[in-house]
This record gives sequence, structure tokens and C-alpha cells, in this order.
Amino acid sequence: LWHHKDPRLQSMQLVQEQADKGFSFLAIYTPATNALVQLTDERVRTGALGARDAWLLGSDNSAYERQSSVDGIQRRDIWLVNARTGEKTLVRKEARAQAQLSPDGRTVVYWDDGHWQAYDVASKVTTAITKNAPVTFVDTEDDHNVDRPPTQFLGFSRDSRFVLLQDNYDVWRVGLTGTSFTNLTVNGRAQRIRYARRLVTDARERGIDLAKPIFMAALQARTKKEAIVRIDAAKPGAVALTGWRDARHAPMKAKNADVWVASIQTAARFPDYWRVTFAGGAIADSVQLSDANPRMNGVAWSPGARLVDYVTDKGDSLQGVLVLPAGYQEGKAYPTLTFIYELQSDNLHSFSSPTFSSSPNALIGAHTSRGYAVFLPDIVYKINDPGMSAVWSVIPAVKAAIRTGVVDSANVGLHGHSWGGYQTSFLVTQTNLFKSAVAGAPLTDMISMYSSVYWNTGSANQGIFQSSQGRFKGNFLEHRDAYERNSPNRFADRVQTPLIILHNDKDGAVDFNQGITYYNTLRQMNKDVILLEYVGENHGLAQLKNRKDYSQRLMEYWDTYLKGQAAPEWLKNGIPRLKTEEHLREQKKKLEGKKIAM
Repeated sequence: LWHHKDPRLQSMQLVQEQADKGFSFLAIYTPATNALVQLTDERVRTGALGARDAWLLGSDNSAYERQSSVDGIQRRDIWLVNARTGEKTLVRKEARAQAQLSPDGRTVVYWDDGHWQAYDVASKVTTAITKNAPVTFVDTEDDHNVDRPPTQFLGFSRDSRFVLLQDNYDVWRVGLTGTSFTNLTVNGRAQRIRYARRLVTDARERGIDLAKPIFMAALQARTKKEAIVRIDAAKPGAVALTGWRDARHAPMKAKNADVWVASIQTAARFPDYWRVTFAGGAIADSVQLSDANPRMNGVAWSPGARLVDYVTDKGDSLQGVLVLPAGYQEGKAYPTLTFIYELQSDNLHSFSSPTFSSSPNALIGAHTSRGYAVFLPDIVYKINDPGMSAVWSVIPAVKAAIRTGVVDSANVGLHGHSWGGYQTSFLVTQTNLFKSAVAGAPLTDMISMYSSVYWNTGSANQGIFQSSQGRFKGNFLEHRDAYERNSPNRFADRVQTPLIILHNDKDGAVDFNQGITYYNTLRQMNKDVILLEYVGENHGLAQLKNRKDYSQRLMEYWDTYLKGQAAPEWLKNGIPRLKTEEHLREQKKKLEGKKIAM
């Protein structure tokens, strides 16, 4: 028996039980004075020590746990704790983003009211340091239902006089007085270049040394070309060390030498490691260090991927990635699998390693090796319409992919898992564009799902609907029509596309009942629907035998509907429970006999 005034907290405590049992408070011991000072307590449970261990920057979310569970907005009170005395000073109540303590311990920077704020520890005065900036640091490209979310905070300068901020494209040096703003990259927004990720060359650094080069990974947003760039704070403007290349890099720099190790990959190139040096904005020397996939040359493999441009029904200009099938011939149309989630076009140069998985994107290589093209469209969202947003984005995307001549318009499949599974289960109620579809762990009733529990964490689903993927303005009582018009089960009678639903009985993310009720509704109406359940599995498939079985069934399913091959017995007539073990052995033998990129 468990009693708690808020059952949501009970669920979270059950999930966190072991962590709570082993939880320890942070304290500091000073040998010279033999003093022991406890820095965290039951309210300020977490914190990070700053330079010279003078201050601890802590946070307390206890007053907001219930509200945050409802709307998903993470709130916390920010505290400074004197590490010598334990005295606490409140910096900000109900802050909505993580706070940062400067390297010298004299300033706390946090996000509030659409601006970065600097709290002076000595004077206790707060300055909105970006209020007079020539650009906004609100992430205007974030389409979630969140009030003015911030763009990326890159860090403090080593001397604690500046912070480096990113406005989704350029990197800015902003003075803590709120009067100094310098665009260090210059051309990011104008040329649609995202200077997004700083490459840390010294893991022990305390602040960014502006007297030394700053290295970043950059991406051209429309072409997807990537580069490693160098920025010199004294001379604004980024220099592309690699040149802009059709490849994805994962670079690491030696601490005391101008030598890099980088994993370099494309859609057709395995991400082996290389030792690289640069000169004059180009690669001066490169030596391959690994050969982790030597058998790849003996496998039918995709020759690469292309970008597809399209405009959504709501006027948004988006892109998708079209991965070509092995043996691709210009002018020939191929059966195509459309994999959906949210934004995916930045994965143009990502290599899909051979594997067995319940994730659609993890199976790209397996499908292209068997003669399928794979299409990954971007989806953007309008508030209160997550399902319709998928319709407005995906249908124009697929039509644009068909116009390339690569995609056989009569043989296009659709597959999504989790949030992608929801969008798949909704799309088949709104269009007959797809020959067949697979929805993994789908949300199908937005109203009943709203107040369910995300059992893997113990939290309520409500915040997911309001400020995360759901993108609803509030609960279903306030916006009933929006929840209903975006619920797949409300339109089950319209489904004409053959559908597989994968849903497992121990799913701790999307309740099993979501898949079961949708399946039963479709079955009642004599729709072409199959339910696959792997007993004991969670939100995905963890056991190798189950991943293999699922991957095999997907291959047979797609081959039946998109290639016109004869349907296997399980797909045509089903398998009686008493013959399941024999059937599974036969499936295993068939898989072992196939030569595929796995």
C-alpha cells in the first residue's frame, strides 16, 4: 500500500527508488580549519562547484514538480551556496533554463524573459545582457509550445568578461555589461551556415581562451556540406579548415599539436577514423587509422543519397534525404520506403550501419541493399495540430521525391516508430498515397494518452503533450477539438492502407493499450491490419532474437506489398499459437539464408 497526495510523485519515486537510496549530499572539508560544511540539502539537492571551490551553484525544483509534470516546463530556483560557510543566496526564483557560473565565480548567467541575464554575485544586481543586442537569442525556429526558448549557450570566456552565444547560425561574443556584441563568425545567418558545435580541445579548460583559436563543426543548412572551422576572436570571420565537404565529421584535436583525428562518413562511406592535418583551408595530409568494416566492398550497397526540396501545404520550405538503392540506374524508378519522425535532412551524410532493429532508420542499409530507395522527409509543426502537420509536410515531400524519377509512385511504403509511429497511424487515415505502412509503438488516442503515465520515468504524459512533441496549447478539456482531430482512432474508418502495428506489452513509453485499441477498432471494421507483440519487450526491441525476427518480417512484408512477391504464410493466414515455435525456427532459417547487409 502506498499513499501520497500526488500520485505522479509516487510513480517517479518508484522509478527513482534505487537512486534515492544511494543519494548523498555534497559537503566540503577544509583540513586547515578541520571544518566540514554541508552544501546541498533536502531542497537544494543538486549543484556544481565553481572555480577554486568558492561557490556552489545549486538548484531547487521542489516547489514546481507538480506543475512541471503537467505542462513539461522545467522550473527551478537558482541558489548560490558559499562553500566555506554554507550560506545560501537566492539568485532567481522559477528560472526556466540551466544557469551557468563564470570561471571566476563572480557572475551567474541564466535565461529569463527572452534574454540572457547576468547576476553579479557581489552587488546582487542582474543585467539583461542581450536586451540591446542586434539579433535575438530566442530560438525562433523551435516549433514546440514553449515561451521564447533560448538558443545555444556556448560558454564563458576564460577571463569571465564575455559569454559566447549562438543565434542558431552565428556565434556572438557578448559582454557581461550588456553593451558589447561582436559577431565572431560574420556570415552564418546570411549564408545559412550553422556554427553549432564547439570542439573542445582541452577537457580541463576553465572558460574559452579568446586569445587562442576556437574550433567548431559547421553545417551549411541547405546543402548539408560540413566543415571544421577556426575562429579567431581578434579577427571575426570563420576559416573552413577542411573546405566544405559532402561528409560528416566527428573530429578531435591533439592538445599540443595541430593534428586531428576524425571519423569521416557519408551515406555510402563507413565512418572510419583518419589522422588529418590542415593547411591553407584544405586537408594537407590524411592517414587512415581504422578499417572497421572490411567486408563492405562485397555487399550490395547504396551509392549515396540526394536532397529533395519541397514546400509544405502551409508554405514551409523543407528538405528530405533520398537514399538510393544498391545498383541504382538513372531513369529507373524503385520501390521506396518513407521513414518519418521530425527533422531528418541533416542526416544526408550519415552512414547507416548494418544492424537488426525496431528503429526504421537503423534498417536503411538493409533495405537499400535489397533494391529499395529510402526517403527521410523533414516535418515541421503547427501548434495544436501535430498529426495534421505530418500530413501537410509528408505528402508534399513524397510527391516531390516521386518527381525525381527515383521513386515508383505505385509502390511507396511508410514506416515510423514511437512519435513516428503516431504520425504513421494518423497519415493512413488521411491519405491513400502509401501502398502499405508500419506503425511502431504508436500513440493513437491523444485524449486517453494525455493523462497516462510514462512508466519508464514515472512522470505523467501531460508535459509531453503541452511543451514537447505534442505541441498542444493545453489539456484536452481546453482544446478537445484539437486533440480529437489529431487522434488516429477518430478516423479509423478511413484507413485503406494495409498496416502493421508493432506494440509490446511492457512498453513504458507509449502504453500498450494505445496499439491494442487501434488494432481492435481497425479489425472490427475488417481493415487489413496485423498486430505484432513481443512479450516482455519495452518501447523498442532489446533481445537480438526479437530484432532479427522483426527485421525479417518487415522484409517479407515490404516485398509482398511493394515488390509483388508471394505473401508468406504468417502474413497471409496467420500462425496458430501451437505452431509458433516451429514457425519461428523456419523464420530463422530463412533469415540465415539471405545475403543482406546486416
